[in-house]
Amino acid sequence: MHRIVKAWKQIVILVAVVLLTTGCKVFLPALSVNPWQVIELPVQENMLGISFTSDPQHGWIVGTNSALLETTDGGKTWAQKVLDLGEQTYRLTSVSFSGDEGWIAGQPSLLLHTTDGGKSWGRVALSEKLPGAPDQISALGDQIAEMSTDIGALYRTSDGGKNWKALVSDAFGVVRSIERSPDGKYVAVSARGNFYSVWQPGDTEWHPYNRNSSRRLQSMGFSQDGRLWMLARGGQLQFTSSPDPEDWLEAQNPEFSTSWGLLDLAYRTADELWIAGGSGNLLASFDGGKSWQKDREIEDVPANLYKIVFLNPDTGYVLGQRGTLLKYQGVSNAA
Repeated sequence: MHRIVKAWKQIVILVAVVLLTTGCKVFLPALSVNPWQVIELPVQENMLGISFTSDPQHGWIVGTNSALLETTDGGKTWAQKVLDLGEQTYRLTSVSFSGDEGWIAGQPSLLLHTTDGGKSWGRVALSEKLPGAPDQISALGDQIAEMSTDIGALYRTSDGGKNWKALVSDAFGVVRSIERSPDGKYVAVSARGNFYSVWQPGDTEWHPYNRNSSRRLQSMGFSQDGRLWMLARGGQLQFTSSPDPEDWLEAQNPEFSTSWGLLDLAYRTADELWIAGGSGNLLASFDGGKSWQKDREIEDVPANLYKIVFLNPDTGYVLGQRGTLLKYQGVSNAA
């Protein structure tokens, strides 16, 4: 009996310590204003990529099961477009426009190209020796684009996809996520989340780094000033204090109680960050990631939120599961 009482006392003490050390992180304060609008889409596929043409009213979304949607009213409404891609169904993973020239990447091994804002799409022939399948595509200018594959091969074309130049001598390996910065750097996370690699213009190969904790990596990307951010399993978040890919600050858990499913991070401004995750998790920071608030109104959205994209400080989207799309509709409020 004495041993049982002693054991219960130890459990109570442990719980008290956890509550005291986590403090207000257990439940985040709620945003006073929800700046996101839920947009109804005509499909129930998972949305994976979004981009707009030179006309800010005209954009495209891609997703699973060959999902392709177009808007001509600035993202308020979307119409499904069906392309003749044969009997094969594709996972369209990325879309990117520079002016009216656009690209769509998909799997298995699909690359589409348009020069008229999407009125017509042509299929770009890809070599059977291409390492992996197209994963991410970035339109960079007239006939210029960069493509990464699902095993981390990097290529660049300057003639509309007729010829491609390899940027790395060897592929990275199967990737969980891969992200390109505006100045042309890449960071990729291995499929198992064991390590990450960085590439920058002028390099001939990826530079690998081991993760700095026992938690497997989920995704990584770049801040507006060139630093790295990292999301790991269990809702862990880290930033580097400089562009050095090993100069990591202390890890934090933005929301200790429910942040096990954080999937993507994006900057609206240099100080305003948003994190999306599973089960409608949407978190915001207005001080560069030092403190966090939660968008409680979005919690009721019955979907995982996969990706956040800010086209500019006034235009942003969150892409999610089963046809979920959120549109940024106003200045957010930190109060």
